[in-house]
Amino acid sequence: MSEGVEWALHSCLNLTWVEPGQAVTAAKLAAFYELPAAYLNKQLQALARAGILSSSSGPRGGFQLARSPEAITLLDVVIAIEGPDEAFRCDEILRQGPGGNANTDYRQTCLISQGMRRADLAWRRELAAQTLADIKSTVERQFPATPQNTRNRLAGLRA
Repeated sequence: MSEGVEWALHSCLNLTWVEPGQAVTAAKLAAFYELPAAYLNKQLQALARAGILSSSSGPRGGFQLARSPEAITLLDVVIAIEGPDEAFRCDEILRQGPGGNANTDYRQTCLISQGMRRADLAWRRELAAQTLADIKSTVERQFPATPQNTRNRLAGLRA
């Protein structure tokens, strides 16, 4: 996975603590972790295209969550940034190996391909089972000052 997934997840989490109706610019979200604003903005735009964030322009413009944190899974964010493709791509190299058959679909018969597909499905199930609200709740329980600290830091950053 690219670093954009980590950046997107942390940005979404930070947006859970912003006052309702308030948008945060890409520049502020990037400055929060000293990230390159142009690259983070690409990730934020991908999240907006996926319906995870909404964006608005103008002096009070920026990004905010488009759905409740309960309705955003970790898998939603991963797919928005990385795309829906499986992590493992079977190129069917068995077709060129000894005993290979041009008419066989090795993606279906190869034990390595099957094992990798099962692992990918387990990974996706785990990500789909965790919402942004779950992460938010855990952070707030373990680090209760985080919501206010996040609001204060965002308020103090330049746009």
